Amino acid sequence: MKLKAIASFACLAAAAGVTRPASAQTWALTEPSAKSKACMACHKKEDPSIYQQWGSSKHYRANIGCYECHAAGAGEPDAFKHEGEFIATIVSPKDCARCHAKQTQEFNESHHSKGGRILGSLDNVLAEVVEGNRGMITPAFQNGVSSAAVSGCWQCHGTQIKVLSGGKLDPATWPNTGIGRINPDGSEGSCSACHVRHAFSAEQARNPDNCGKCHMGPDHPQKEIYYESKHGVAFRAHKERLNMDSPKWVVGEDYYHAPTCATCHMSATRTQAVSHDVGMRISWNNRPAISIRPEVSDQKMGLPGAKVDWKTRRGNMKSVCVACHEQQWVDNFYVQYDSLVALYHEKFAKPGLELYGLAQKLITPPSFSNKIDFVWFEIWHHEGRRARHGVSMMGPDYTHWHGTYEVARNFYTEYVPELKHLVGEGKQSKDAAKAAAAGALEAKLNEVLNSPNHQWFLNKMDPSEQEMRKKRMQEFQKRYAK
Repeated sequence: MKLKAIASFACLAAAAGVTRPASAQTWALTEPSAKSKACMACHKKEDPSIYQQWGSSKHYRANIGCYECHAAGAGEPDAFKHEGEFIATIVSPKDCARCHAKQTQEFNESHHSKGGRILGSLDNVLAEVVEGNRGMITPAFQNGVSSAAVSGCWQCHGTQIKVLSGGKLDPATWPNTGIGRINPDGSEGSCSACHVRHAFSAEQARNPDNCGKCHMGPDHPQKEIYYESKHGVAFRAHKERLNMDSPKWVVGEDYYHAPTCATCHMSATRTQAVSHDVGMRISWNNRPAISIRPEVSDQKMGLPGAKVDWKTRRGNMKSVCVACHEQQWVDNFYVQYDSLVALYHEKFAKPGLELYGLAQKLITPPSFSNKIDFVWFEIWHHEGRRARHGVSMMGPDYTHWHGTYEVARNFYTEYVPELKHLVGEGKQSKDAAKAAAAGALEAKLNEVLNSPNHQWFLNKMDPSEQEMRKKRMQEFQKRYAK
């Protein structure tokens, strides 16, 4: 945090005539400070669009200007002198916390703020090695960095901002509004990832397209799923009737025609306050190959949410749902959701992971240097996630055609054949260890394919099941025969 600047700001605020509400949540200035007025005089001419954006914000109406947000103390990592004052380009969550303490704390305790910790993960191996190279040379990256990571992964997840001399920011790390950006003051996150500067509009943050900057694409298509769902259909039909600029914006009171992403995951209900921890209403973390409960992932990250179990979080979400739906509808939806997650786990994810583990002794070490690496990665990371995200948000096409259908197709026509190929190669090897590994993989593959979930693939479907399917086909043909 800009500690020296805060002390300066406190004196400045007192001189300007500050009023502070009983909640001690925000400062309010009776007029813009002299230092901000000096900023405005220039930026109104030099950066009119920024000036107009700020002019439409609540900050403007509270007389919070350029200096109150950008002030820095001498000696801080990204501070530089400008027109006689020390300022910083980046306004971090620590800076926002001076006025928005509750919101910042909630955000800091969320997975959003930890998005930058993906650096070094399997996804980064793809962007930095498989897709990229070290061709982007900057002052902070003399040995080079992958532009695929810089302009892809880092723009959503965030990266560590590198500060150059004079407070300048390295071009590989700035501009960057990644949700988990690691700032020069040590804080994690970027408030402007959602509240785009300099208007910082709550209305914009409530719009599903705002979330779609990151939550879209083959592995986490929440935006597309939402627009396919009845919620998204209703939103497009009734967007102008949702009062999205309402300060209070309580579902069931201020609007009821449709929810947005913010409605379900963050915004106020008749029984819950606004939360900037988007995980407090989620009962499954569908990111891993096998879904886990959110308190488990919170514990791994050392977050306070480790103490909040999934049942409590599900109750939080259900209290949103009942603003528009009756209780049976809500309860039955969760039966459907849990059942699809269980189907994916038991039929594909658990056996798939075990088979992939056994295959490791039969493939070359670098990640993604083998066909099976890509096949398995896409089954769980793309298709499996789409199925789980699809059902969680009631997008049937993403649950089925983009989800379980593609999981099944690639499991049977890509994954199993490649496993058989590895078994064949391994059994012919003169290396006893490889031959043994091939035998273990073959035994497990046979066990999996002969299980009730997969025996149809070997033409070993249970006779009663075959008879039932035959009967249903006859009924279908009779019903629609011309």
